[in-house]
Amino acid sequence: MEKRRVVITGLGTVNPLGNTTAESWAAAKAGKCGIGPITQFDASEFKCKLAAEVKNFDPETVVDKKEARKMARFTLLALGAAAEALTDSGLDLAAEGEHIGVSVSSGIGGLPTIEEQHSRGLEKGMEKVSPYFVPMAIANMAAAQIAIRFGLKGMCTCPVTACAGGTNAVGDAFHRIRDGYEPIMVCGGAESCISPLGIGGFTSMKALSTAQDPEAASLPFDARRGGFVMGEGSGILVLESLEHAQARGAKIYAEVVGYGANCDAYHFTAPAPGGVGAIGCMKQALADAGVAPEQVDHINAHGTGTHMNDSCETAAIHAVFGEHAKELAVVSTKSMTGHLLGGAGGVEAVFTALALRDQFAPPTIHYEQPDPECDLDYVPNVGREMSMTYALSNSLGFGGHNACLLLRKWEG
Repeated sequence: MEKRRVVITGLGTVNPLGNTTAESWAAAKAGKCGIGPITQFDASEFKCKLAAEVKNFDPETVVDKKEARKMARFTLLALGAAAEALTDSGLDLAAEGEHIGVSVSSGIGGLPTIEEQHSRGLEKGMEKVSPYFVPMAIANMAAAQIAIRFGLKGMCTCPVTACAGGTNAVGDAFHRIRDGYEPIMVCGGAESCISPLGIGGFTSMKALSTAQDPEAASLPFDARRGGFVMGEGSGILVLESLEHAQARGAKIYAEVVGYGANCDAYHFTAPAPGGVGAIGCMKQALADAGVAPEQVDHINAHGTGTHMNDSCETAAIHAVFGEHAKELAVVSTKSMTGHLLGGAGGVEAVFTALALRDQFAPPTIHYEQPDPECDLDYVPNVGREMSMTYALSNSLGFGGHNACLLLRKWEG
């Protein structure tokens, strides 16, 4: 069976840099920092006092107040991003919804809801928790509520692969269209677990930065880095077969050409030495597209700001790209957004598509002290106009999950 070409025709995002795609991308290009003091709970007694929160998001712009009370925050953020992406795509949902699929990841789901309802259960009895508790908390509900709200009746799924999930969701959707199952997919990721248990758990495992200064907290590839900053939000893309998109005269942001997914099978949190899993995953994405390493111009790196991730990812890029590695513009937009866990790959796919459209690599901000283990061009502090044809987006998750997307500039 002939493989279909797949293009991006709609983008939507709600994240720490903005509540729309245009606002978020303008902030990313300008190197804005979305990190600040935690406001969603009292963190005064916590070692970690900073997070990258979504600002001024009104759920009632998405659903009415009664419906909003039945949904966890990660689901509401996903609905906001999906509404923007579908409007942006110009699709006629009444006519097309029967054939549109959904693939939206969440790494953790409604963790704050679980905490709130557990506390209520301890106080009033466990059988007095909200009847909406279970459907609010489960990780698939962002995907399900998008399908329900917009009448999308194709396959609906939710990859739960930790911090690789958003990229797995987009990659799986790409293959789903390419191989002829659906003509259109709504895909990406969503996360919101800036909560006492979420922050406490990641702090206990020494994964989070405990810096007090928002400008010195998320430090990907910098020698001062000491952990990631928790972020929240959603990034949603509309993918479509090229034939379908062209038949309706859709605007096209970029083409999805390759996808790799594998597992380190090494450790439940640490990456494999030398980034061997990431090496295999990037090679898979290149092979899937039939693209040579030296054709790639830009990488939106996983770049969390933990010592092991950044050094292993850098080593993996060297191994895959050889001498060409020094020519790559390797950025971590997590320096601005923090780490959205299962939502990260969706937001970063949005940014990667826009980087290709605008021929502009956003910066890795907060970069001051080079680390000998991290010796690539990280586009430090100031974004860069540059010619680029192919761009890779990497996501590497707890459990050894690796996912890589390869996008191509759309040239008509």
